[in-house]
Amino acid sequence: MASNIVKRVESLREYLRRNGLCAFIFPSTDPHQGEYVPEHWQTRKWISGFDGSAGTAVVTLSDAALWTDSRYFIAAEQQLEGTTFTLMKDGLPETPAIPEWLCQRLNENDIVGIDGEVFTATEIEELRSALGKVGILLRTDLDPAEELWTDRPPIPKNKVEIQPLEFAGESAESKIERVRQALREQQAEYLVISQLDEIAWLLNMRGSDVHCNPVFVSYVLLTQDDVTLFIDSEKLDDSVNNYLKNIGVNVLPYDKPSFESKALDPIPAMKSIKNHAEIEGFRRAMIRDGVAMVKFLRWLKPAVEAGKETELSIDRKLTALRAEQNLYRGLSFDTIAAYGPHGAIVHYEATPESDAVLEPKGLLLLDSGAQYQDGTTDITRTIALGPLTDEERLDYTLVLKGHIRLALTKFPDGISGTQIDALARYAMWQHGINYGHGTGHGVGSYLCVHEGPHQIRHTWKPAPLHAGMTVTNEPGIYRQGKHGVRIENTMLIVEDGETEFGRFLRLEPLTLCPIDLTPVIWDMMTPEEITYLNTYHKKVYDELSPYLTEEEKESLSPTLP
Repeated sequence: MASNIVKRVESLREYLRRNGLCAFIFPSTDPHQGEYVPEHWQTRKWISGFDGSAGTAVVTLSDAALWTDSRYFIAAEQQLEGTTFTLMKDGLPETPAIPEWLCQRLNENDIVGIDGEVFTATEIEELRSALGKVGILLRTDLDPAEELWTDRPPIPKNKVEIQPLEFAGESAESKIERVRQALREQQAEYLVISQLDEIAWLLNMRGSDVHCNPVFVSYVLLTQDDVTLFIDSEKLDDSVNNYLKNIGVNVLPYDKPSFESKALDPIPAMKSIKNHAEIEGFRRAMIRDGVAMVKFLRWLKPAVEAGKETELSIDRKLTALRAEQNLYRGLSFDTIAAYGPHGAIVHYEATPESDAVLEPKGLLLLDSGAQYQDGTTDITRTIALGPLTDEERLDYTLVLKGHIRLALTKFPDGISGTQIDALARYAMWQHGINYGHGTGHGVGSYLCVHEGPHQIRHTWKPAPLHAGMTVTNEPGIYRQGKHGVRIENTMLIVEDGETEFGRFLRLEPLTLCPIDLTPVIWDMMTPEEITYLNTYHKKVYDELSPYLTEEEKESLSPTLP
């Protein structure tokens, strides 16, 4: 693979010379600014070989570098080995920003190229301004992959389907009118919608154009009088065409509207607050997902003790158990089944080359989820497969304490997730330990597993938290070459009453699956934390036991000291 990357970079440099360029920038995004993109637009992966969901590759006539964040430091280092790319660890004080790095290497009147279709207008202006300070020019109308990527996948043309109202909980007409009202309040005439999950939510439609994300490639132009969907007509059957006609949506060929929206986009905030039908759908989906997880966990340890199970084989087993559940539509992201040292790679994905054999010792980090038509799941469990080291037990206990502390907190309505992030880190901070990724993200309703605008993370994210939002709770500890620990539940933000100081909220766990208690150092746990575990496991038992055999129910009753 590394030799292929070297050849691609050489071909790119010849392309740059022919077109009068001195550098080209490949982001992770597509024209719709999604976190996960169709293969057609995965040009950063094509040029660098790095397949993480976040990163930017930059190639000059003499240098090549890739920027990515702490989730991918270990994986990127491995995947870039033998290529011409240098890893730039984004977020570290010593790591220069891309414009700074380019300014150090290029000269006045040199030209940097980008595909302007996959950058926002703001990003283009900021990049042009930063490079322009030293006289470097920016060209935005080229896509080298069009010429050089000879087997480039086409833009997908998969069929679109209607999301039933019983799961959506609100008609498309109602959503459209709410958006129009928000535009009127902002004195805006129109809204160009390019984010695929926003389009799917607005129109109550789903697709399969993006791996693990039930969305479809399109744009929407919404005005006070009309709604136009720009989409390849091959994706629409008669029932969908009739549906669109009935809700007053015009259809034109897939093409970006020729003007940019001047309004703030009201859809992310609307979409993030789930209605009653969506919340009930989440609850039903979590029960089915929990049943699959319990069956898997009961199978796991005996299977490992019997030998020959690997990261990939247990991934297949869990996927098969989920596929047995009603309304299953696929995975919500590629399963992270990371044994031992692989657990330290935050977004590890096993390959035939890396596939580790599981042994009855150490820790398995299992981060997985599914798309059900009535809800999306995201859960991480770290499982002791046998004897553990003292360090593994300490790290597990600190992560569990952080998870519980965040789960127990009550907080004022409207605060930012950044204001409660430290609760999940407090116990580990006292031991000089930290983690680089965020603590929580929103989860879509049969949509993208990562959903904004709100997050729980240590860097400032001003989006407010409100009742009805989903958010994950997933602190972790990662020791390179040793192990990783993460415990994650998807939570629902709910009302917790009102005082003279205002409305307060709390987090209610939606995920239903036992937490492994064998690694816990109980002397470090407080009575309040133990009570939380007892209460959570009772909830898991009450919700899941009607769907399990007597033998399977045994794993739902952990004994606490």
